[in-house]
Amino acid sequence: MIRWKNQRKGETALLIKGARRVGKSTLVEEFAKREYKSYILIDFSKTDKEIESLFDNLMNLDYFFIRLQNIFGVTLHQRESVIVFDEVQNFPPARQAIKHLVKDGRFDYIETGSLLSIKKNIKDIIIPSEEHAETMFPMDFEEFYWACGNDTTPQQLREAFQMKMPMGDAVHRRWMRDLRLYMLVGGMPQAVDTYLRYKDMRSVDEIKREIIELYYNDFRRIDTTGRASRLFSAIPGQLNTNASRYQVGSVIENQTAGRVAEVIADMEDSQTVTMAYHVNDPNVGMGLFKDYNRYKMFIADTGLFVTLAFWDKDYTENLIYNKLLSDKLAANLGYVYENLVAQMLRTSGNQLFYYTFPTENGNKNYEIDFILSRGSKIIPIEVKSSGYKTHRSLDVFCDKYPTRIGDRILLYTKDFQKDGATLCLPVYYAPFL
Repeated sequence: MIRWKNQRKGETALLIKGARRVGKSTLVEEFAKREYKSYILIDFSKTDKEIESLFDNLMNLDYFFIRLQNIFGVTLHQRESVIVFDEVQNFPPARQAIKHLVKDGRFDYIETGSLLSIKKNIKDIIIPSEEHAETMFPMDFEEFYWACGNDTTPQQLREAFQMKMPMGDAVHRRWMRDLRLYMLVGGMPQAVDTYLRYKDMRSVDEIKREIIELYYNDFRRIDTTGRASRLFSAIPGQLNTNASRYQVGSVIENQTAGRVAEVIADMEDSQTVTMAYHVNDPNVGMGLFKDYNRYKMFIADTGLFVTLAFWDKDYTENLIYNKLLSDKLAANLGYVYENLVAQMLRTSGNQLFYYTFPTENGNKNYEIDFILSRGSKIIPIEVKSSGYKTHRSLDVFCDKYPTRIGDRILLYTKDFQKDGATLCLPVYYAPFL
């Protein structure tokens, strides 16, 4: 945000997009307080007609700014003040006005929003080209450490990853316990704050359930048929089946991936889910070969994923949380770790792709959970929720495409080791890939 302020110097507005309750409004207001002499924040989730009427006619911007300052009781200073359009998707004319306001050049502008591309939110307006967009994700593992008052471990993790050496049982166990805590609490700021205040997982779970209910309300707004809500609810179950794609027909009768494509696009735009698309030719430039009808769907925050996975309980019982935290829950948790890795890779700026191909007898499929593109090579990744370092899918895949492969990585729950050409990395190294 500071880079945008210093480099763009008012030539574009900054658009912060992300899921509901991810902390966009809090972040932007804190930035406005710190970096500007004064600011006005217009929250379009609760504006009145007086404010909305200002956008009816922008021919006289002097009048517009005088009225705005009078309504909010704030003095704006040329090139030293910022105007924030919070939840701008609720009032599309304000977003369209950005073009004229930026051209005027007197002040900086920041927009926040979710569901920004939903048809009703862009109907009859011209999307301004003067927007510089950034996506805000839930707090990542490093930020979770910071919130807990730990500034040293994130740097130690980076250094350990670069060294590619075992850290020993004591250190590894401590880092894995920290990671499982992050998995349970998640990165939604309100959930993290509740954990830090009360250290009570039931209270954390109640917050996460409130957030999920908010998402359900949003889904009902964007899809009155209820398909989006059902597709979202089924994500843990779909991942748990170990299927090579999201099976739409098993969730909604007589529906296929093609028939719900528009709903899926809206869900992806809401930033509540993370999509991994099957790549038909695993090579650099994977975006050219992704299959829009074959995908896996993850929840953007693994803390919400855990709560949704145990939604049948009145609350996710402390017993379950305690067993997850101590890594003693009997259920196969591979699907939780897969969601965690998806979140970590996406938050680090990666688009997600995976690849399946038939086994020798054709009865099953080999699967590469994630594929990253680095330079002229690809990095295949297999995820395991255990300490087992078997990696048959990786081996066969690398034999199939030997000239395309850079590093080959197994993410698992044990300490670092090398198994032939495969790097067996503890899952907490995923953000550094």
